[in-house]
Amino acid sequence: MIEKIIRWSIDNRFLVVMLTVLFAGWSLYSLKNTPLDAIPDLSDVQVIIKTTYPGQAPQVIEDQVTYPLTTAMLAVPGAVTVRGYSFFNDSFVYIIFKDGTDLYWARSRVLEYLSQVAPTLPAGARSALGPDATGVGWVYQYALVDRTGGHDLSQLRSIQDWF
Repeated sequence: MIEKIIRWSIDNRFLVVMLTVLFAGWSLYSLKNTPLDAIPDLSDVQVIIKTTYPGQAPQVIEDQVTYPLTTAMLAVPGAVTVRGYSFFNDSFVYIIFKDGTDLYWARSRVLEYLSQVAPTLPAGARSALGPDATGVGWVYQYALVDRTGGHDLSQLRSIQDWF
């Protein structure tokens, strides 16, 4: 079988060279036009609303800030999921949009709905949108170093794992 392929290639040199040039050109074209990202962003399109209400307990923030914001954001076009979290002093509302939604379009829609609900929030509550970044861009690096020499590696590892 191999012998027949070699014989055919020798007999049809011009065709073999033309096919080689054609495939090389096609591969260069494909290489140039294939979209490639070193770290693909697989995260959802989300917009975060952080509201600070100083000195308030989580239950008060839940009732007066998080709940009104969450219910208002359910009406944002393209929103798939709305999640609200209440903490001491702070409320976070995460609006997750369907795949393919433009991040800046989503942020502008959230701002529109936030401007409608902002007058109903308590006087001390201040709302702001989170940064226009995805979860892929949030990387936190640190080094756990003992400059005093009082801890060995196993103790540093325990600090890392438990604290």
